[in-house]
Amino acid sequence: MAKPSLALSTSWNSFRHTDGYAMLREIADLGFSHAELSHGIRIVLLPGLIRAVEEGVIKISSTHNFCPLPTGITQAAPNLFEPSSVDHREHEQWVRHTKRSIDFAAQMRAKVLVMHLGSVKFFWFNPAHKLKAFVRKNPLVTVPDDKVYRELLRKSCEKLRRHMVPYWSQVKASIEEVRTYAAERGVSIGLENREKFEELPIDDDFPALLESIAQPNTCGYWHDTGHADIKQSMGMLEHRTHLEKNAARILGFHLHDVTPDGKDHQSVGSGRINFNMVSEFWRPEHLLTLELSPRVKLEDVVSSKLRIEELIAKRFAE
Repeated sequence: MAKPSLALSTSWNSFRHTDGYAMLREIADLGFSHAELSHGIRIVLLPGLIRAVEEGVIKISSTHNFCPLPTGITQAAPNLFEPSSVDHREHEQWVRHTKRSIDFAAQMRAKVLVMHLGSVKFFWFNPAHKLKAFVRKNPLVTVPDDKVYRELLRKSCEKLRRHMVPYWSQVKASIEEVRTYAAERGVSIGLENREKFEELPIDDDFPALLESIAQPNTCGYWHDTGHADIKQSMGMLEHRTHLEKNAARILGFHLHDVTPDGKDHQSVGSGRINFNMVSEFWRPEHLLTLELSPRVKLEDVVSSKLRIEELIAKRFAE
């Protein structure tokens, strides 16, 4: 039976390397057949990583916008320019560097470019601050079940929707500007769910967004387990229900765990996420990517790999 591929994102090790060949060699030596090139790929890494791919050291399953980083940027910066921006200069930079990322993804023979879709800007009084303040001042309250918190969340979400209109319109227009460009180069665009209150899309809007994108539709949903868990802890979604709503359009997954105190990009099995549940939504054509913090220890990368491989074997047993 066909099975999905498992990759390790260079988010774990790119910062430690100045040679892209050594960076990808390290991942291959851990037993990974695929890697995702993260949004921390500096220009200095390009010659070596291109050589590693050309020599067949490892395959690139996906890349993450912006990849490579714009000249002069030396650390991960996926939100350096946002597709939601109503500033025409920032928008032009987003289009420019996203197209450059699409070209590079095609060069690396990656199937998917994962991207963030920006955020709503509040000049005054971002409602997320009230939510954080409530949690901070009420450490004994059970969030998100508390009645007072739920009412505060409802009002905050209403404010978010009132303010999001121009930003959301810009997001949809921005997708259209790069969608055909990606399709012509054989690259699908993975629209990733996010963890912050003000980031776009609002999770309930994913199905309508994906349905609205014109044909040929090479855009799909990219599910980040840690981000979904954080939003669930805020009361903004239910993880399984969210997966059910978007199952038909999933391209791939970022897999990482979340600690009880809300730290994500942790090793699989070290936190609160039910990966058995998540694995029910995997299909053979999906791209599975471990996206781990640079602080995750080598042995925990290996254990994460083994845990996911066990779930793959169970899910796709012949």
